[in-house]
Amino acid sequence: MSRSRYFLRRLLLSIPVVLFGLTITFVIVRMGPIDPVAAIVGEQGGAVSRANIEARLGVNQPLWQQYTDYMTDMLTFNLGQSWVIQPGRSVYSLIGTYAPRTLWLGFWSVSIALFVGIPLGFYAGLNPNTGGDYFASFGGIVWRAMPNFWLAVIMLALLRRSYFGFDWRSFGIDIGSLVGQPPLDFFLITEWTTIGVLSVPVGFYVSGTTFLQAIKQVLPAAVVLGSAAMGNEMRIGRTAVLETINSNYVETAKAKGLSDRVIVWKHVFRNALIPLVPVITNEAFLLIGGSVIVEVIFGINGLGYLFYQASIQADLPLVGSLMFVFIVLIVSINILQDLLYTILDPRVGYDR
Repeated sequence: MSRSRYFLRRLLLSIPVVLFGLTITFVIVRMGPIDPVAAIVGEQGGAVSRANIEARLGVNQPLWQQYTDYMTDMLTFNLGQSWVIQPGRSVYSLIGTYAPRTLWLGFWSVSIALFVGIPLGFYAGLNPNTGGDYFASFGGIVWRAMPNFWLAVIMLALLRRSYFGFDWRSFGIDIGSLVGQPPLDFFLITEWTTIGVLSVPVGFYVSGTTFLQAIKQVLPAAVVLGSAAMGNEMRIGRTAVLETINSNYVETAKAKGLSDRVIVWKHVFRNALIPLVPVITNEAFLLIGGSVIVEVIFGINGLGYLFYQASIQADLPLVGSLMFVFIVLIVSINILQDLLYTILDPRVGYDR
């Protein structure tokens, strides 16, 4: 099977996965204990008020009709409006407001895991049974063992205190509070011009101070969210390097007289990256699940916080639409993972 046919097959297989995920979401949301009518009119609302709200929301329709409408709306990307949190506001507008904070948090979480975990794992694998290997391996085990919610509480408790004149909140750039959303207005487009039928930005506002404040504000939450992934990448990276440097083709390369630098960069690193691909892409799943807890604890109004509020306040269309976004995101990352596999390992896709 060619690489393109393998990739096309993976795309086609993702369709039933999305349909199954949407069906499970509908069953959980519509048949669960949350009552959107009670969230709008209150527990003491009269029967007439409840009937009017049910008719307006469409929850008095037969279940199969609700399922058909839900699937049709999601598959045509009609995400609807919020019922409870911000009634009448479109889900697209809410996602546009809350998503940048989650993306900012996710970017730094993944960066910390990638640029700390993988180098530490490769260093430990290239220097086995040394003091540095033991130190890095111990750190990887500790990071993996600490649950997000527990580490978040410990992190906040530690950073709230001053140590010998050092205070995280006022160190360098003052951020005032450890909890709260990072200021993401460090880059703005201030002026547009029209060239033909296109609008092109020509004026920009950039604030280095606000940029550093945004990094400092999100850094503790990013460390918490990326801690488990960092430990996993460190441990798997170390094992992958050890397996690779003891393989036959590396021994052959040594016998040919290649330098250690060429062997490491050309033969060891690339092959050691293959088992890390699913670990890195799986970080997206951890970020989606973990961001709900971390954003609530650190007061970051991102998609995780929005999903939590929508769930406890029975905002059904918002919960269903956010789940659809999460499902599509996860399926897309799985497809990206398959694509990376075919690039790093050309053998993938040629088996029948």
